Amino acid sequence: MQAGTKQTEENSALQAAIYVRMSTDHQKYSTLNQEDVIRKYATDHNIEIVARYADNGKSGLNIDGREAIKNLINDVQNGQVEFNVILVLDITRWGRFQDADESAYYEYICKNAGVEVQYVGEQFKNDGSPSSTIIKSVKRAMAGEYSRELSKKVFAGQCRLIALGYRQGGPAGFGLRRMLIDEQGRQKGELKFGEHKSLQTDRVILVPGPSNEVETVRWMYRAFIDEGMNETEIANDLNCRNIMTDLERPWTRGTVHQILSNEKYIGNNVFNRTSHKLKKKRVLNDHDMWVRAEGVFKAIVSTHDFYIIQGIIKERCKRYSDEEMLERLKVLHQNTGHLSGIIIDEQSDMPSSGAYQNRFGSLIRAYHLIGFTPMRDYRYIEINRYLRKLHQNILADTIEKIENLGTVVTVCDKTGMVEVNAELKVSIVICRCFETASGALRWKVRLDTGFKPDITIAVRMDDRNKDPLDYYLLPSSHFNTSKIRLSKSNPVEFDTFRQGTLDQFFSFTERVQIRDAA
Repeated sequence: MQAGTKQTEENSALQAAIYVRMSTDHQKYSTLNQEDVIRKYATDHNIEIVARYADNGKSGLNIDGREAIKNLINDVQNGQVEFNVILVLDITRWGRFQDADESAYYEYICKNAGVEVQYVGEQFKNDGSPSSTIIKSVKRAMAGEYSRELSKKVFAGQCRLIALGYRQGGPAGFGLRRMLIDEQGRQKGELKFGEHKSLQTDRVILVPGPSNEVETVRWMYRAFIDEGMNETEIANDLNCRNIMTDLERPWTRGTVHQILSNEKYIGNNVFNRTSHKLKKKRVLNDHDMWVRAEGVFKAIVSTHDFYIIQGIIKERCKRYSDEEMLERLKVLHQNTGHLSGIIIDEQSDMPSSGAYQNRFGSLIRAYHLIGFTPMRDYRYIEINRYLRKLHQNILADTIEKIENLGTVVTVCDKTGMVEVNAELKVSIVICRCFETASGALRWKVRLDTGFKPDITIAVRMDDRNKDPLDYYLLPSSHFNTSKIRLSKSNPVEFDTFRQGTLDQFFSFTERVQIRDAA
């Protein structure tokens, strides 16, 4: 009786934070289901819940992008917490880290700060005993192994679909279109940019696009072979004729080169050129690792012309050593007096600017190696390039999560705006962080007032411009200006619309039955 009274007294002093995480492909682990189990555990053990941290739709392979657990660990380390225990459903929700020591490391940080981590759905008590330590280590390893096995199964499934002639993600490209087909191979309709298949049994193939685009692709091949034009000259010709790419952008050497070197234009389906498995660094795979299905799409250029071009490109783009590349760059600088990506790409007798970036990490580093210092600080170029990629990732992630709620989403090819259920127009803008001369942080929000969105989602970046800091859901009805300037602390008329995640936005895009809403 005395032992029971002592346990009750100890538990009455416990205050806890909840941590929940859900990856998009495990709905049985929804954050609400996790929270229900955790709250029942807390009630049964007389624990008061005083804080909640949630990572929605986040992979547990590493800590990148999981803002909630980052904030949780930072709060614990800084002593800015009222709780002395963290309640998590199980080991897998803490994370499916590929290195079990990483999972232990984050738990140790909390423990060292006086905050215990308890896994309420596990059969062992996390009390530091030898038996619990062994079981926990095994569970951590199993959590990581599950992701590795799942990755192998997904990859095998993708390879099988490639061999059957089905397209696995990515835009079709200029001159081609994505066609949706059913399980009997019957065409159901063309998928526009940003649209996805809705039925698991449906598949996507590539088909020739509009006749004017197909003829343009064929002209590019003839110009390269018969007229001896290089990629830059072809791009300039197309731009002079006001012919835009499939993304409504001017042509560049790179976009022309992609069309001249991609096997999809001769009907081949090629997969696994690069690997980015389990959140690891993207790598270029050797040709023997590529998965290829030949002649599964309708070709729009001849195989003969395609391989003639590959031979020309291979002869032209022989493998240069680092010293040879830098020597050619140095000679170009001596001849022109200046260097830029455009100047490099205009040269037909040396590697492209992209080759220098891949070999030396960035153009700026290659410049420094030959003693050339640009007059301007070009770091912002690399930041902007990163933010453009991030915008595409956020857009794709937002579309996927809205569609998972049973909502119809389309993306306007020209404006890039997202339209939800043909009712709500949403613009997504990335707000880069600037530092003033005094060291203060500022963000500029540019609203697409010309396109008249209903809501603008302003993604405010952190001080390193690497990860989103927060989100502002700005309704057009409240703002009649095209620019907003934000600082670290903002007036209430702005911070009213500030959110730590996009969960609220996703919640009001979900359709519900009238009886449910009532």
